[in-house]
Amino acid sequence: MLKHQENVIDLVAERNKRGSAQHDPYYQVRIGRMNKIELLEEMVRFQEERSSKGNLSLTMMVRGRILFSALERCAETDELRLLASSYRRHLEHEIDLSMKKPSQNQ
Repeated sequence: MLKHQENVIDLVAERNKRGSAQHDPYYQVRIGRMNKIELLEEMVRFQEERSSKGNLSLTMMVRGRILFSALERCAETDELRLLASSYRRHLEHEIDLSMKKPSQNQ
């Protein structure tokens, strides 16, 4: 029986992971209240946090997707719209990959 333990999936952890990949309502509201300058400042903060941590957690990916979607919607230049769209699509791809991996039992 112990041989097969590495194939066991924690269903609660999987449900939690899938739920957190859908949205972050608190962050969504926070971002929705920001003006363009605050969104740009949040983008810089997000990139600094990403650089300092080295990799993105699922929570950070979801928040990034929310942030870059908002930036994409309010962008006044094609360049910013393209940048935000590119980051958003990259994060959506990373979220999809993360969802395909089973959670690690620890």
